[in-house]
Amino acid sequence: MRLQLSLSLLLASAGVVAAPIDERTVHAGDTELRIMVDAADHARADTLHRWLAEVAKAELAVSGRFPLASAQVRVEEIRSDDPSPVPWGQTSRRRNVAVLLYVRDDATLEELRSDWTAVHELAHLFHPYLGMRGRWLAEGLASYYQNVLRARIGLLSQEQAWQRLDAGFGRGRGAVTGIRLDELGRRGTMRVYWAGAAYWLEADLALRVRDSSLDAVLAEYARCCLQGTATVAPEAFVAELDRIADADVFSSLYQRYAAAREFPSLDAAYRQLGITTDDGRLRFSQQTAASRLRQAIMGRRSAN
Repeated sequence: MRLQLSLSLLLASAGVVAAPIDERTVHAGDTELRIMVDAADHARADTLHRWLAEVAKAELAVSGRFPLASAQVRVEEIRSDDPSPVPWGQTSRRRNVAVLLYVRDDATLEELRSDWTAVHELAHLFHPYLGMRGRWLAEGLASYYQNVLRARIGLLSQEQAWQRLDAGFGRGRGAVTGIRLDELGRRGTMRVYWAGAAYWLEADLALRVRDSSLDAVLAEYARCCLQGTATVAPEAFVAELDRIADADVFSSLYQRYAAAREFPSLDAAYRQLGITTDDGRLRFSQQTAASRLRQAIMGRRSAN
């Protein structure tokens, strides 16, 4: 969630626990994630670092490395009545790339592990800034991966991850219609996030038919082309992904989705995945091809 919240606004609206910054670095090959924590004491800092080290594994579950050579995560503890353990999250790209997380100061480790915000924000590191016309692409990728990557590292079961994706698609269907997706901007947030997630699911499925995957294409994009602070037109971004994939997948889907005024039908995608709905619950086919496809997307894997 790229909320445009300044630190001064947050400090004014919530009590921040003042403490020294505890900085630690997670390395993966030639890439690193620097994690900076403001916590009440060393024990609390250890808890937050333990949580964030696990969150970092979600990013590594794409290709075994972080998408950027160096990025940072900054955690501020706040006093808040918000029931969410991570009430605010923001990805900043001004001078360097930083994920800012505002954590409730009484949130337990288990509450933090059950929350999606940190994985969502870190997933924004896989793409450049795409502007307002590309907001649905950016938020859609983060919304897709917040479920996929948590399943891969065991924070969700595969069934839970599919259920949460499906619930998000349901919220998207109930959102504002009649406006082009690329013109929604900050309106119709649920459609922006979940139509965007549907786009990346469809792209992932199309690539897997070609013995590739969204993971593989984004990993190569990170190696060849990704500049975390750059602004890239959404059409240029998807064209580069097609070049890497050597297929017209992303651009053709982009043209259809960007111009759409309604939530897309996912009937064909669900048939391919062997997923049906029964009174609000998902049912999963045991047919071999569908089962293998679901496992390829959501299955547990090592981040090393």
